[in-house]
Amino acid sequence: MENGDERRVSDRQTTLCESVTFESAGVHSGRLVRMECHPADANTGIVFHRTLDDGRIVSLPAKASSVIATSFATVLGAPCGTSIATIEHLMAAAMGCGIDNMVVEIDEAEVPIMDGSSRAFVEGFLEAGIRTLATPRRYMKILKPVRVQSGLSYAEFLPSDGTRFDVAIDFANPVIGAQHAVLDLKAETFQHEFAFARTFGFMKDVEGLWAAGFALGASLENTVVIGDDDRVVNPGGLRGADEFVRHKLLDAVGDLALAGMPFIGTFRSYRSGHRINAMALKALMDDRTAWRIETDMAGSAVRAGAMAMAVAAAPSLAPEFD
Repeated sequence: MENGDERRVSDRQTTLCESVTFESAGVHSGRLVRMECHPADANTGIVFHRTLDDGRIVSLPAKASSVIATSFATVLGAPCGTSIATIEHLMAAAMGCGIDNMVVEIDEAEVPIMDGSSRAFVEGFLEAGIRTLATPRRYMKILKPVRVQSGLSYAEFLPSDGTRFDVAIDFANPVIGAQHAVLDLKAETFQHEFAFARTFGFMKDVEGLWAAGFALGASLENTVVIGDDDRVVNPGGLRGADEFVRHKLLDAVGDLALAGMPFIGTFRSYRSGHRINAMALKALMDDRTAWRIETDMAGSAVRAGAMAMAVAAAPSLAPEFD
């Protein structure tokens, strides 16, 4: 393929080639969830269609303006009161695979947790295939720094070429401690090095979470659990010593996908979570002098990642570490 053709293809929007179904429990609700992801037309974006018990279907666009809660998960809500929780792992897979348009039909109020990572979603998307559409892709180009802070935690957007996530965590627990990870967003890099990272929690917090209605579907099959003796309880252990920060970065990819388009710049955070991620994205989007929309981003890391998905065969998703 000639360079000019590559540029034209990679700057176009994408969708799935065919539908794909996912099914497992919701990590917080514990209820069995069936979710079907379908191809969608250009400029649809990613939209959830929640089927209620009475058969009505409520549409919830995957955008920052739909976020209604960020405690333990990112939750979208509609004016009628319908909500969908724990969308971040699915959204991370979509952004990591360069998928712009998709309709997600779901029969419960929470995205299925699968194994606690984005890996099953990535595998499903790759198996379904990704199709390039004729419509140009839009990008949010970061023009100036935007920062939010809460105590020692902060998150910020900075101007730069490409799309970079720079995430640091610092836990008092010795199993985790201080960890740092950087992702220059390209499809293969996300799929190989971050999609496998699972959500995690502490055994000492379980009873409190249950009492509050959270983690009712959590198990060693979908959550990395740190016991009271400061050891990983899961029989298979970790998928890598820094799986914790890799999951935090994965969450950031999913949370920031709610911008509704890829961003060109750097997202940097320290001790951040869903709440700080959402605060940073809102602060960015509220400041119209901090970004502009562009459609021709030839040479950007996001463009390269989308191209890799458009033309490459599905890669192995085994974790790889430097």
